[in-house]
Amino acid sequence: MNIKKKIQVCFSTDQFEKYADGISTVVIVDLLRATSVISTAFECGINAVIPVTTAEEALAFKNIDNHIVAAERNTLRLEGFDYGNSPFHYINSDVKGKVLALTTTNGTKAIHLAKEHKVITASFVNIDSVTNYLIKENNDVIILCSGWKGYFNLEDTIFAGALSEQLLSNSNFLSNCDALQAAVQLYLSAKSDLFGYLKDSAYRNRNNSEEVIKDTHFCLNPTIKSDIVPVFVKDRLIRS
Repeated sequence: MNIKKKIQVCFSTDQFEKYADGISTVVIVDLLRATSVISTAFECGINAVIPVTTAEEALAFKNIDNHIVAAERNTLRLEGFDYGNSPFHYINSDVKGKVLALTTTNGTKAIHLAKEHKVITASFVNIDSVTNYLIKENNDVIILCSGWKGYFNLEDTIFAGALSEQLLSNSNFLSNCDALQAAVQLYLSAKSDLFGYLKDSAYRNRNNSEEVIKDTHFCLNPTIKSDIVPVFVKDRLIRS
């Protein structure tokens, strides 16, 4: 008898303790921009990503051979770091074979919050690969939206809806999670114009710089697609 696996959506890190079970695979989503950057960096040749929660932890890797460091707070790159949280920092650089130490406002903290589970990261860059990975793995799934400093945000929830819709098209999965149903409906409302749908979102109004607008377009409709699913093992994300 084939027992169907359940999918749940958690809207923010502040709610995660209600979902945590130590068994489910947790899919971390920080669409704008950490998990999009992670997928892009791997596709550009990064060997591993070490997600850390503080800038001090990331900076400690700066002088280690073959390591690069990146830090973002409140959408801005921190001074003294090689890179920030833009996918184009990696697309436009030679990062092949490097190890990236990364800290961001929300996404890297969400990874550590869920690390007692199996953790993978997802974005529109690798959504199809993540879907196939989860179907083959055949485990219960929690899609954890990193949100914004513990609060709900639109962009992560829309992506959670997109991934949920793809998973539920497979007969191995089911859900009775109201948060998932809401995320799917939000995605279906937004998918014809994701950028326009987010016009009044907190993220779009937090930083409306040319770089962030360019990044947002990429993260919503990436020109790069990846078959790599980053998996958190010990202290780092590696290629599945």
